[in-house]
Formats: sequence, C-alpha cells, structure tokens
Amino acid sequence: MDAAKENRGTFPYLPGRIAGLGELAYNLWWSWHTEARMLFKMLDRSAWKVSVHNPVKMLHDVNSEALDAASKDPKFLRHYDAVMAKFRAEINETGGWFHSGVAAPEMSPIAYFSAEYGLHHSLPFYAGGLGFLAGDFLKECSDLGVPLIAAGFMYPGGYVRQRITPDGWQEGESETVDRENAPICRVFDDKGGPLTIKIPFMKPPIYAEVWKIQVGRVSLYLMDTDLEVNDPWNREISARLYMGGPEQRLRQEIVLGIGGAEVLSALGIRHSILHLNEGHPAFAILERIRERVEAGLDFDKASEQVRATTIFTTHTPVPAGHDVFPFSLMEQYFHDYWPALGLDRDAFMQLGMSPENPSAGFNMTAFAMRMSEYRNAVSLRHGEVTRKMWRPLWPGVSEEEIPIKSVTNGVHIPTWIEPRMQLLLNRFMDMDWLNEQDVPETWKLIEDIPDREIWETHYWLKMKLIVRIRERARQRWLNDSADPHIILASGVLLDPNALTIGFARRFATYKRAALILHNLGRLKKILNDQWRPVQIIFAGKAHPDDEPGKHLLQQVFNAAKDPSSGGHIAFVEDYDEQLAQYLVHGVDVWLNNPVPPLEACGTSGMKASLNGVPNLSTLDGWWIEGFNGKNGWAFNGKDGEDRDGEDSAAIYDILEKKLIPLYYNVDDDGIPHGWVRVMKEAMISSAPLFSARRMVKEYVEKFYRNALKSASGNPPG
Repeated sequence: MDAAKENRGTFPYLPGRIAGLGELAYNLWWSWHTEARMLFKMLDRSAWKVSVHNPVKMLHDVNSEALDAASKDPKFLRHYDAVMAKFRAEINETGGWFHSGVAAPEMSPIAYFSAEYGLHHSLPFYAGGLGFLAGDFLKECSDLGVPLIAAGFMYPGGYVRQRITPDGWQEGESETVDRENAPICRVFDDKGGPLTIKIPFMKPPIYAEVWKIQVGRVSLYLMDTDLEVNDPWNREISARLYMGGPEQRLRQEIVLGIGGAEVLSALGIRHSILHLNEGHPAFAILERIRERVEAGLDFDKASEQVRATTIFTTHTPVPAGHDVFPFSLMEQYFHDYWPALGLDRDAFMQLGMSPENPSAGFNMTAFAMRMSEYRNAVSLRHGEVTRKMWRPLWPGVSEEEIPIKSVTNGVHIPTWIEPRMQLLLNRFMDMDWLNEQDVPETWKLIEDIPDREIWETHYWLKMKLIVRIRERARQRWLNDSADPHIILASGVLLDPNALTIGFARRFATYKRAALILHNLGRLKKILNDQWRPVQIIFAGKAHPDDEPGKHLLQQVFNAAKDPSSGGHIAFVEDYDEQLAQYLVHGVDVWLNNPVPPLEACGTSGMKASLNGVPNLSTLDGWWIEGFNGKNGWAFNGKDGEDRDGEDSAAIYDILEKKLIPLYYNVDDDGIPHGWVRVMKEAMISSAPLFSARRMVKEYVEKFYRNALKSASGNPPG
C-alpha cells in the first residue's frame, strides 16, 4: 500500500545481536508497553532518564560499551528476545478484533485526519485534549487491528514552552522539534529523494514534505511546509498549531485537508472512508469529491458517494470555537477550485453557509455536517448541545431526530495506567485483563485487592509526583537562575501527607481554574488546617493569544506565591504530556469545574479515575455519565450573576463536610479504608466504560461498519 521508502535513521554502534532495538525505537508501540520501556531502561538507566524516556535519543547518546555489554548479557538478551517476539507478532498480526468481526483490513483502509496528535512528549504535535484523544484513538486502533491511516501536520518549529515571570505572566519560548532524536522519519520517494507533494490549485505553489510516525500498526503521515522551495509565508503554514490570523489559518486548513488527501494519493493509499476529527481538516472532503468528478461523475453523484463514506466528530460546544472564514477569503483561494467540482461560486459558498447567520462566512463545521453522513458529539450531554446548536441545518426535524449521535470519549488504558498500578492489577486480576479491559466484570476483581496495597501504591505514586515537581524546580533554579518567587510557587513546599487536589488543563476562561480561589479567606482556613491540611497543584497553559486566559493563570500563580497560603498552593509551569502522567497518577483528587454545558467531554478525569484518583467535578461532560454517587463527588453548576460564588461555595462545602473528613479518617492500621473504598469504585466504574477500546468499538459499530458497506460499491479514494 505504501510505495515510498522511509528513513528511520541509523544507530552505528548497535551490535547485530540487539539490532532490533533500532526498529523498536522508531515504533511508538514501546510507549504503551511497559516491558518495552523496561528493556531500554535495563540497557542504561541513567541514559534512559537523561533522554526523558525517548529511546531514539537514548540510542544516539548511549555509549558503545553499554551496548556491547548488553549484547552479551544473558539476562538482558532473554528480556530482549521476549519483547521483540511480542512486538513483531503484534505488528505483523493481520487478524484481530476488526478482522474477525467487521472486514478484512486490506479491503477497508480508513483515513483519519486531525490537526493535532498527542502521542508522546518527544513528539509535541498537540495543544490539549483534542490531540490526546487523537493519539489514544490511533493506539487503540492498532491494538484492535482497525486499518487506520492518519494524516496531520508536523509543526517543526512551533512548540511553545511555558515560562512564568515573577509577576505571574505567561511567556512563551518557541522550541524547534529535534527530529533527529525523535521517533519520526522522513519518507522518501522511489527515486530516493524526500517525498514532497504539491497542494492542488494553490498560487503560488505550496509544497509539503512528508514524515511518518509509526504507532503500532497505524501509520501517521505528517506534512511540513518549512521548505526552501516555498516562499517565507508558505513556509510558516505548518510552523505551529492554530494560526492566529484568519488568512493563514485558512491556508493551514487547506494544506491539512487537501494536502493530506494528496499525501495519501502520492503514497498509493486508496482509502475507503474518511473520519474527520473536528472541522479543521474538512477540506479533505472536497478533494475526495474532486477526484470523482475528474473520473467522470457529476458533483451530485460524487458528493453522494463521499458523504456516504464520511464521519465527522465535533468536539466544540461553543459557536466561537468553530472556524468561519470570510467569503472574500474563500473566493481568493478557491476561485480556481470550484470549477473543478462542477460548481459556480454561489453553489460552492452554500456548502459552508450556516442557516442561522448566512452572511458570516464559510463555516467549517456547517460544511462538515452537510457533507458527512455520520456525525457525532463526544458525550451524551454534548450530543444534546450539538443537536440544539445545529438544528437550523435540518429545518422541520425535531431536535431529538437530528442525525447527530454521541460517542463518549475514552482513554487508552495501557498508555495512561501507571506501571506500578498495572503491576498491582496483574497480581489480583486475570492476567489477560488488558484484553478484556472494556468488560465491566473484569474490573470488579479490584474488590479483592487489600486496601493496604492500593493505598501504599497510591502513596508511592504521590511521592513520585512530588519528587518530580521538586526536581523540575531545582533544574529551573540551576539552569535559569529563576526568581525565588517562581521556585517557591512551583511546589517545593508540598507535603506528601496532605490531601492533594490536582487541577491541570488549558487555561481557558470557561474552565474556571481560579474558581476554588473565589473566597480566599475560606479556602486558606481549609488549606492551613494544622491537623487536616489540604494542598492544590495547578498546571496548564493559556493559548498564546488568549489574554483573559493569561490573566486567569496570573491570578492562580499569585495565590501560589502568597505566603499566607502556607505553600499549600502550587503552580507547576510548562505542562506537557509527561507532567500530565505524573499528575493523574499522583494527586488524591482531580478537580474539574467548567461552566456547564461548555465541557464537551473531558478526558483527564478519566485518566485519574483509572489510577484510583476520584473526581470532584461539575456535572458536565463525561462526569454526567460517569458519576454514580460512590466514585467521587459532584455538584450542579449554577446559573446566574453569582454563579462563581455559589459554585465555589459548593466546592468548599464538599471539601469540609465530605472529602476532608473521609480522607483523614484513618484506622489503627494507618489506612483510610473509607477513602480507599472510593478509590476502588472510581476504577471499577470508570475504566471499562471510558476506555478507548469501548470508544473505538463504538465508532466501528455505529459508523465504520455502515460506511464500509457504502464504500464497497464505490471506488475508494
């Protein structure tokens, strides 16, 4: 299917006996298999740590003596042979759940397009939850044998590291992706040169080079426009996520959608159905239609075929979150394109016109909704909001009958469960439990785990989190001579014995990061209780162009550096995938308090629950489905002028009357058995229902299966 060659880099000092390490390093399969990561750790523990758990960088940097020693060490070789046998068996597996229950993979490649992918911190091509959802989706499709091919952008120079000034203001430091030391490889054409595609109908021409990430059995192709052949403006198209200006944003989405389709065509990949993760890549629909019109179909017939084989997932419950481009801009960039579809200007513009505001411009979500047969929101509540929002697209249809379904998000369990917690589950659950992870009965075996073992495992993870936070602060002090206020606010005074609340997400105003700070007088009494102290760890970034979000972050930071908080509030800067792992594993409670109904789903709370960390959350997004009265705490977000005052009071009440007494109610054996009961219930109730396995199977059963039937009578592409 893939005619192009790939450059996976070379490790010249790698002995032949363990040469498979190079192949393994360039496949992210290792990122969700503990035994594979342990293999690299066994090779050289210090090199593994210095590489920040990136095997490609590690193999480039490790000394040849360590490699030679490993190639002759019987213990290492036994582990190496076992891991490589499992790796190759899974990667070369042609069967699996999809093959046995749906269709032969070779007959049904599915193209998945997304603007971002959160796979590993060595590949920072993500901004938040949308990217991690896409990354988890790819991993689970690999596990289930779903024949997915994915497309997106590489963003070579646009990852922004967060730095906080002494007065709490967020500043960004752009960091170039180190491609030579990351599990990504350039794709070459049959002539031996870098595979480069030309975006159709763009003047002046725009070219993109193709790179590849291997995610188990799933191939992810990424485009990079930072090429000398492009003019400076065009080189910047793939520089960073979500360009600020509308014209450059439009150009980015043209390259993502139309260019992504061109990449698959250049690779000889004829996909049967298209799945769009949000509206950013929706122009891929146009390219699929254009190919059919070019082959002889008229627009109506071509669009009918494409619509019947297209799935669109929307994650955005607020109108401002949907891309709308002025008609004048659309005309500037598509005036040569719509004739190739057999359309005139008006007919083309109507494809993206929103009935509620037809003069606003070309609405990417309205376009994707019209041109997809299968549409879904990402939680049950989000489905209700989305049907109401887009009801004008289906005049005369009752809200309940609007054809927008729901598939609640899930998280990839092997990625997000902490290895030490996984080892504990391995001892008390069926050894095949990961293969039955979406079966609720599987998780009921957690009841058999002694409370002491759950509690001691959690406490170890909590200590690991605090040590990591302190080490980050130490490095900031050593490397940057950071202001002491920044160091003191970053968590160096955290107490592992105090009840620890975690809040980590994007600092958008609707997520209300500072809600718990609303009544500082009452909060400080809670935090500074001598016998039952509480502490809060904040982390997250504001969008570089989001001034209100930056002010919100500044408010949180100033509370963290305030001496009257007693060191019980911390803000940990530069939130990334690795810090997210530590936080969802190590805090005692996960706090989430968005303004309802603006949380489409949310997945960080799922990751916390998976590791025995209960949620304290507004009843919004996934928590409406997940909360059962025994697995955490919930409150209904109020509506009115004093919404924040009432909601913060609800949080304080829950803390004072329920959470804190339960946490500190420790028996003579030193274990808070009541609290452990909630921890177990969080895992039992949440893990199977909010797993990526359940999610992917639901997409297949609700959408892919029927779309594949429609595709069987039409030429793919």
